[in-house]
This record gives sequence, C-alpha cells and structure tokens, in this order.
Amino acid sequence: MRSVSAQELESWIAEGRILEQDTRGPKVVMLQNARYLKIFHTRRHPAIARLRPAACRFQRNTIRLQHLGISAPEVLDVFWLDAKSGVSGCIYSPLAGEPVESINKREPERICRLLPSLAAFIKTLHANGIYFRSLHLGNILELGNEQFGLIDVLDMRFKHVPLGQRLVNRNFAHLSQYLARHQVLNFPMDALVEHYHSLD
Repeated sequence: MRSVSAQELESWIAEGRILEQDTRGPKVVMLQNARYLKIFHTRRHPAIARLRPAACRFQRNTIRLQHLGISAPEVLDVFWLDAKSGVSGCIYSPLAGEPVESINKREPERICRLLPSLAAFIKTLHANGIYFRSLHLGNILELGNEQFGLIDVLDMRFKHVPLGQRLVNRNFAHLSQYLARHQVLNFPMDALVEHYHSLD
C-alpha cells in the first residue's frame, strides 16, 4: 500500500471541503473532483493497525456488499497517511442519495411511506448474514424509488448464515440507542420493527 505525503494530504484538505471531523482532525473531505477522501484514525495499537489497515477493511466491505447486490461506495484508492501510527485513508466515489436521517428531519411524513421498503432493506442485510453495528439513519441512504444503500461500512461483519434473533435484536437496539442519543424523537421505530417482523 502506497504512502501519501503530508504535503499531498494538506493540499487535498485545503482545496476540498471538510464534511466530517473530530478532535483528531478531518475524517471525510469532499475533493474538487467530487470524490471523497476518508481518513481512518485508529484506536488500535499501531502494530495491529498496520497488519489490518482500516482503509483496506473498508474497501473489502464495500466490495462484498456490492457482490451481494447492496449499494455501497466505490473505493478507488487506498493508502497510508501515517503508517507508523496506523492512520490510513481512501478515495471513493460517493453514492448518489440522501441519508434517511435528513429525510426524517425534513419530511417526517415521507418516512412513514418509506418504512416498509426500509424494513425490507434491513431484512435483506440480515438474511445475507450482514451485521452492521453502525446501522443508523445517517448511514442508510435513500437512492430513489425506495431503494437504499449503505455508507461508512467499516464496522461490519459478514456471516455465512442469516443473523439469529439475538443479533437482530442487538442491531435494532443499537439503532434505538442512536435515536435516543441524538434525540431523534419523531422516528417511528416501533413501526419499523413491526414492518420487519411482518416479513417473516
């Protein structure tokens, strides 16, 4: 995996638009060519991070999702930003869609119409053995025609069998906790779960 110099990274950030950042710095930057730079700061020991770079795991997850017919970003390049510290990055083409979270804020009545297809999408993930711990409204995009895709797919496991009820419950619990943490009080969580179980 190639290394990107500090000067090249600084140029990308200076010429792009920072979309997401935290105390460690930028996390997602929209570049001038409309592609996105994603920076993976790591909490792992650098030696472990160097063995399994987060950018490579992100790329593998997008490829596996696409092979299963689930829309995900297309990763175009992966690289080290600071190999010594285990900080990696990638360039990807974003999905053309809108986060369900944004739709819920702007058009809560539309969410009610989307619930059956959203429940079916989550059911498809679980049926394919996909446990996406970061499943929340900001990471699910509505792509048009009530089709959905996923972004920020690093925190994901693929199993060889459909998810059991324990992991299904845990996945919905993470989503409920996200809604409570972000005070998204108007999202019809109970109705979503009801639609999901009606598909059994």
